[in-house]
Amino acid sequence: MFIQTAYRFLDHLRVVKNASEHTVRNYAIDLNALKSYLEKELLFHCKPEDLPEKIGHSSTYQDRWKGKDNLISLDAINKKVIRNFLADLTANNSNKRTIVRRLSSLRTFFKYAVANNIIAINPTEDLETPKIDKKIPTSLSFDQVKKMFEQPDVNTYLGYRDRVIMELFYSSGLRVSELVGLNRNDFDPNALLIKLKGKGKKERIVPITKNAADWIISYLDHPERHIDTDGHMAQVDSNAIFLNKLGSRLTLRSVDRNFRKYLKASGLAHTITPHTIRHTIATHWLENGMDLKTIQVLLGHSSLATTTIYTQVSTTLKKKVYDEAHPRA
Repeated sequence: MFIQTAYRFLDHLRVVKNASEHTVRNYAIDLNALKSYLEKELLFHCKPEDLPEKIGHSSTYQDRWKGKDNLISLDAINKKVIRNFLADLTANNSNKRTIVRRLSSLRTFFKYAVANNIIAINPTEDLETPKIDKKIPTSLSFDQVKKMFEQPDVNTYLGYRDRVIMELFYSSGLRVSELVGLNRNDFDPNALLIKLKGKGKKERIVPITKNAADWIISYLDHPERHIDTDGHMAQVDSNAIFLNKLGSRLTLRSVDRNFRKYLKASGLAHTITPHTIRHTIATHWLENGMDLKTIQVLLGHSSLATTTIYTQVSTTLKKKVYDEAHPRA
């Protein structure tokens, strides 16, 4: 019954909660982690071919469930099992943030099962969530940003696209998911505004710089956008702003892969990601006098506490500059 309920839960997230594919995928990953643990502890006597298939995030219950659900009963998953599962994650050196996410996902899953009268008791109730030390986000200096921007070859169509992406990241602090989801009608070049679909499908309208808008316009008007070449295909998706080499909408994975390439070329730290530019512009806004409430709105943070972390970034950067500039005795 565990697998069956898992598929119905994922369908519920997708259809009723209107969750993004990224969110549904993460829930499926966490449910599969519990599934693997239960198989190791409870079904060790079974042959691999007799075990249920991996829970697929992109398919419905009717499409994927193969009927091997009687092997794992939801009633067998009690509080002790969940505690042992979390302990097993810790013993296998899982990142603490991963453990917290696993527990959060399971809480939501079992809450759904209780609400739908599938089980009577939520086994994750009253379990303590591990404490996570808040890490100060990595931020770049303006010179490092400029060095990063110099990496794409703007003489090529795809290199030009990547430079536009960097300009837009630094202009408005977008999440990667918000950037790849941008459509042409989300961009208002006259008002210098873009409409973003953030976490939880929440929409917000944010300003962009004239410079970033000009880069977008020139990318949309690029002469190679509508022709096949050796390096890329012509536009297939007429709605999306950012396209991959096949002419379809650019994906999260493609953006991450391209950034790793440019970071390696620039010699910047390997821990820097596209999200780092979001942290960077927020820090630069703060250091140039923008108030936290405005930064919260621009970044789409639901809580001001999330935005407050940038005050620590700013202090760290100022101290670093002070230490480097201060004369040695």
